[in-house]
Amino acid sequence: MATYSGPATLILTTGARVAGMASLNTNNRGAPGGWSGTFRPNEVSTEVRDATGGQIELPYEQVGTVAVTGVRRLLATQVLMSLTGSGPAPF
Repeated sequence: MATYSGPATLILTTGARVAGMASLNTNNRGAPGGWSGTFRPNEVSTEVRDATGGQIELPYEQVGTVAVTGVRRLLATQVLMSLTGSGPAPF
């Protein structure tokens, strides 16, 4: 199982770029090549809370398409987004 944990940028379908930290891994179960994980944005906005998908960009311009499957509030100023990737994993 391949994993990535570190800085990333979530590019929303609106084109907005949101910096934060990602924790991603490939799935052993389900469809071959599946991957998923979480993203914790550095700053939270209504646009981030309402996000449904976009792309995740890792260092060195590695990009993967993601769907936002959930947004959970951690603290008053932080959220944790659940992501499901499609296509090849960018890590």
